[in-house]
Amino acid sequence: MTKLWGGRFTKEAEAWVDEFGASISFDQKLVIQDIRGSMAHVAMLRSCDIISEEDGHKIHDGLVTLEKKAANGDLEFDVKYEDIHMNIEKLLTEEIGEVAGKLHTARSRNDQVATDMHLFMREETEEIIGLIRDLQRVLVGRSEEHTETLIPGYTHLQRAQPISFGHHLLAYVEMLARDADRLTDSLKRVNVSPLGAGALAGTTFPIDRRQTAEALGFDGIYENSLDAVSDRDFLIEFLSIGSTIMMHLSRLSEEIILWSSEEFDFIELDDTFATGSSIMPQKKNPDMAELVRGKTGRVYGSLFSLLTTLKSLPLAYNKDMQEDKEGVFDTVTTVKGSLKIFTGMIDSMIVQEKSAKKAVSTDFSNATELADYLAAKGMPFREAHEVVGKLVLHCIENDIVLAQCPFATFEEASALFEEDIYEALDPREVVARRNSEGGTGFTQVQQAIAKWKERLDI
Repeated sequence: MTKLWGGRFTKEAEAWVDEFGASISFDQKLVIQDIRGSMAHVAMLRSCDIISEEDGHKIHDGLVTLEKKAANGDLEFDVKYEDIHMNIEKLLTEEIGEVAGKLHTARSRNDQVATDMHLFMREETEEIIGLIRDLQRVLVGRSEEHTETLIPGYTHLQRAQPISFGHHLLAYVEMLARDADRLTDSLKRVNVSPLGAGALAGTTFPIDRRQTAEALGFDGIYENSLDAVSDRDFLIEFLSIGSTIMMHLSRLSEEIILWSSEEFDFIELDDTFATGSSIMPQKKNPDMAELVRGKTGRVYGSLFSLLTTLKSLPLAYNKDMQEDKEGVFDTVTTVKGSLKIFTGMIDSMIVQEKSAKKAVSTDFSNATELADYLAAKGMPFREAHEVVGKLVLHCIENDIVLAQCPFATFEEASALFEEDIYEALDPREVVARRNSEGGTGFTQVQQAIAKWKERLDI
């Protein structure tokens, strides 16, 4: 079988040139999508009387055979045939003879590869949404277990105020919800069919583009043939959303890494998600969290790579666009793997409740509560802030915490303090009272958990 485009050429490229230009090493991942797109195309050619019923059925049956072989891993691809499209046509020709050549009537590899990528992205986007929901369910479950477990909340990585550990985990449920929403919205732009746009200008054959779109489950078709074959916005959008997902997971990775250190000691990771040292026997390293944090960079790289590839490309198709796939494939694999890792890691981690309780009992994260206490009794908040700041300085100089101050010290700072100040300083009370909507108060956390359990069908 000669190259599809070889008629006007007088000599063949050397093997190393073929290898440089070929994409079969990575676009073979699209084999099932390519076959199914071809099935829809040949059915349309037959129903539009562009090819005969006999030829149509023969081609369809051959494609069914190839699909079964592909599912079993029994297809062998050759770099000589460049890409998945030409490899499938070559294999189909071996299967049913020269009639296979009629399959390419009224289409181009340009609209064919675009169709394959739309089908691929629809499937992968839906799967990633499902994996996000799995992680959210685990986070909600752990939040429910630890609604009343207290940890220090941080700003600037300095202890700020005590919070519910469940509330902290629910923040990531909210982030992931936005990620899932973005992916769901992107399906409106993914689920559009470019098939039938041809190389760039459509075709003279009386095709029915809406028939193939419906057969492949698309919601509609591209209205402009030039745009159909040159659009990669849907891939850029996916890479952008994938980068945001990885950014969220990287932030949680950093917290997991900190929390599992001896300095924090808020959690212990299951052995499945940690590794040891080849030289230091005592080590338990949070390698999976570190890997997710590190892999974030490669996803960002794929986004910038495709943006750069598409920059200044004239319409319509250009060979540069072959570079759209590897970064997308890698991002799909990376995002899916990272979500699965986190689902298992969060589900199995042990929360060190005693260490967390000690942390919030031996710091100044309850200082804001003192300022609020005075403000509630009528003192302007700025003045209250000054009073409490001086109390904190007194405690630092005397190596004590606020709850250890004698009442006389409070009285000296302000006559508004009463004996109930010690109750107000209790970390549990500090958290419990923060019941503004969306706050860390236990009632608010319980309400948020109930909402998410309903949304996620837990």
